[in-house]
Amino acid sequence: MAKIERKYLAHFINTSTGDTEAAYERLGKDLEEFSPELSAQVDTKKNILGETSILISSYEKTGAVEPYYAEEGSGLFQRLQAIIDEGQVLDQLKTDVVEVKLWDAAQEGSYPAIREEAYIEVNSYGGDTTGYQIPFTLHFTGNKTPGSFNVSTRSFTEQ
Repeated sequence: MAKIERKYLAHFINTSTGDTEAAYERLGKDLEEFSPELSAQVDTKKNILGETSILISSYEKTGAVEPYYAEEGSGLFQRLQAIIDEGQVLDQLKTDVVEVKLWDAAQEGSYPAIREEAYIEVNSYGGDTTGYQIPFTLHFTGNKTPGSFNVSTRSFTEQ
């Protein structure tokens, strides 16, 4: 079996706000790594027989996007800058991220995907002489919807 290249696991973030139509932008430019962390809730107990039981009850999934270099005209840049300028909080930070499996065969231009609700936390802004940076963290809620994603039209269809 051949190893799957990292570029075939794509992450698209919805840059629109409120009830407007979704506008997905692919994460990855300038990123050398994006690995959502699962942070499992693990309870370990040892009984008097010396046996260990392990219970994994939930995950708190987060994904750090660092660096993120601001680009004029980018929907993601506009969304992040609005968070900074307006001091957005609570549901103003809600979005969704679609994880697309590009290694699977496309059906009518669409690939298997999972859409998951997330919140955007802007960590800082500014940066060094390499450019204006806005690193941020995605906090996933666990509300997932299976479906397919058309990379050309950047549209998600529920299963």
